[in-house]
Amino acid sequence: MSFAHSRPKLLLDACVLFPTILREILIGAAAEGLYQPLWSARILEEWARATRKLGPGAEDQARAEIALLRASWPAAEVAPSPHIAARLVLPDENDLHVLAAAIHAGAEAIITVNAADFPKGVLAAEGLERRDPDGLLWELASHHPQDMARVLEAVRAKAEAISGEPQALKPLLKRARLGRLSRLMAG
Repeated sequence: MSFAHSRPKLLLDACVLFPTILREILIGAAAEGLYQPLWSARILEEWARATRKLGPGAEDQARAEIALLRASWPAAEVAPSPHIAARLVLPDENDLHVLAAAIHAGAEAIITVNAADFPKGVLAAEGLERRDPDGLLWELASHHPQDMARVLEAVRAKAEAISGEPQALKPLLKRARLGRLSRLMAG
């Protein structure tokens, strides 16, 4: 998959939507036109439920963010075909809906940190890649440094406004487990 001249369709797994900074960077890159984001209703529901561990009010906040995301990206939500899911095999059956949604939507890759749950061979047989978010964002920044610099500055400024404290980019990216991107963009 090349980001030099294309705008690929990428399915975002719940595990890359739940961490706020990571989600903000991924959605910011999509807003810059660097790729077309995709997800399913079930993926968004998994994100909302995962926030429960953060305490009271976290799930309500996530659902509000999900509503805004849906309003901003109405074409991003795909409904996986149950017929596709029925023929698939993955190490964790709970992830079949993710792969089925990616196939149904014609995605080029699934963006996830769960490498063990999405074996490359299984995905390749379906014409898909598995991409970790750090590698993906590093590649986007390598091909589109100005676009990604704008995205990262907007995310940094938002984090600073929310926290009320200065936020340096490099530690912010490191906390989001984006080491390669941090080294590339923050020097």
